Amino acid sequence: MHDLLLRLPDIAAVRDRCRALAMLDAVLSPDWEGRYYSFDAQWGEGEEMASMRDGCGDDWFMVFSSAGVYARGFAHESQNAPHLLTEVPEVFRSIVEEPAFAGHDGSPIVTVCFWRQTGDAHWRAPVAAATGGAELFGLLADGTAGAYREWAEEYYEPEHEPSLSAVEHVLALRPLTAEVVSALNPDTDLDELADDIAGIGYPV
Repeated sequence: MHDLLLRLPDIAAVRDRCRALAMLDAVLSPDWEGRYYSFDAQWGEGEEMASMRDGCGDDWFMVFSSAGVYARGFAHESQNAPHLLTEVPEVFRSIVEEPAFAGHDGSPIVTVCFWRQTGDAHWRAPVAAATGGAELFGLLADGTAGAYREWAEEYYEPEHEPSLSAVEHVLALRPLTAEVVSALNPDTDLDELADDIAGIGYPV
């Protein structure tokens, strides 16, 4: 967990990476249900939410607000650790108690969490050790085009290999072009991605 927190950049850079990962996944997987990374720029009043779901029971959610950012992860093979949430600052309490991040019975499910308030010099986590899930944030912490493409080729098994320069283009949050989209996935286009671009808040 300590290693993860040291590898994460500041809040603005993490938010940019979250949007870029969501945009890359939207291009590679036009079907939302099949995506690994998502980003909702209109999730709540003054809040944006990044998320990851691997389809096997592991997930994480990261909420950006004027207070900073709060992240919670759940590794399904690890022991649920709701006691971690007692150490989260009060300013994030409404997010911690958000029903969308709870189990079917409304009880909290979490194996790792961390946060960074606006103005903090570094990321923070509970003193109590996480029971698992820090590795779920590995690709976000890495942030490189090579790491994403290697992961995407294994996860999505695309018919066409995504262009490394196109991945770099999106990770840099440069506006999408028809050429970049085609270099990532020739089976989709900018018109089909219009709703995703707006929902993610990707630069245009």
